[in-house]
Amino acid sequence: MKILLLNQTFYPDVVSTAQHLTDLAVALAEGGHEVTVLCGQRAYDTAGKSFPKTERWNNITIHRVGSLGLGKSAKWRRAADFASFFLTATLKAFRLPRHDVVVALTSPPLISVLGARLARRWGGSFDYWIMDLNPDEAIAAGWLRPGSLAARMLDAVSRFSLRRARQVIVLDRFMQERIAAKGIDPSRIQVLPPWSHDDEVRFDPAGRDRFRRAHGLQDRFVVMYSGNHSPCHPLDTVLEAARSLQGDGSSPNGSALDSPSSILFCFVGGGSEFAKVQRFAAAHQLKNILCLPYQPLEQLAGSLSAADLHLVVMGEPFLGTIHPCKIYNILLIHSPVLFIGPRPSHVSEILETMDGSCHGWARPGDAGAVREQVQRFQGREPTGRRPELFEATAARFSKRALLPRLVELITGGKAETLTS
Repeated sequence: MKILLLNQTFYPDVVSTAQHLTDLAVALAEGGHEVTVLCGQRAYDTAGKSFPKTERWNNITIHRVGSLGLGKSAKWRRAADFASFFLTATLKAFRLPRHDVVVALTSPPLISVLGARLARRWGGSFDYWIMDLNPDEAIAAGWLRPGSLAARMLDAVSRFSLRRARQVIVLDRFMQERIAAKGIDPSRIQVLPPWSHDDEVRFDPAGRDRFRRAHGLQDRFVVMYSGNHSPCHPLDTVLEAARSLQGDGSSPNGSALDSPSSILFCFVGGGSEFAKVQRFAAAHQLKNILCLPYQPLEQLAGSLSAADLHLVVMGEPFLGTIHPCKIYNILLIHSPVLFIGPRPSHVSEILETMDGSCHGWARPGDAGAVREQVQRFQGREPTGRRPELFEATAARFSKRALLPRLVELITGGKAETLTS
């Protein structure tokens, strides 16, 4: 079977959609399918970095096309980059040979229209793999005004793609409910969460020590947010909690490790809000905030393992439009997690099935609650990690469990739908 995959990012880029699409492409190629990927030439979050225009890798043919590369500092720049990528991708796509199946993701949103058009032109099937739902997400973020011309146009694009798809693959039941409310037959909506990086991520004691030594964290209680920094993951609450915990180095009981100044907030990744975190730390002269770029996949286990408490953050208006998939890798390293987001939600439903000693919750906007939760975990007895609290849940969202189901869906098989 000849399968075309469409998305702005792919190997060797390190953002989440690139990594998951790469896993899918490799699995399809290993299954004997002829796989072609059409993606962007520019690195998603590294200015000036680009990849080869054409490449043959792991029996996958990769075509990369250019875009303006204006960056993310303004909405018009992002829109121009998306539009230029869509144009060059369209010009390239219509010169490709026929494929049996076209799979489109959602970066940029218009790429799904290209996928639907190509499948119709070739008489093949179109599968729509939704990583984030627009224009719903853009409206929730305030990028688009409800009822505006741009919002109506994007909604028409979205509905066109949803109606044309043989199947719509979504990440959780909340996204499924939003799409069904648009009039899409629920029987064509498949719920399949993205998976953890089983092969690369595990608790890595040696990597933890290296990362902590490299960044001077040996005696700190490290609270980590790792991943994309975007308005969909509003970090203002975390930043205010960090400011309140800056401390002066003193402690009522004389223990430095129990003092507010021993807590360090580590922000790892990139995205449009990453610079905002840096500016906040500089403006308030916060020495308890450390900002680091995305870590290479081969070093991800060490960087994630370096945290004593992980943060998962999701804005309440974004329920059903985005999916905080970082929770899966956190489960793999058996780390306590603090969720700052709506309840109920996909993450809250996962955590509620687990022992309460390994997770906490705070509402977005409640910096005091975040501070209290951080101090609760800091003050626990240092009994070490308890893998038995995480393993059963982590196994449900592993690549070994979920990737074969997605391959079955795309290649025409049937897969059991996982709803939570």
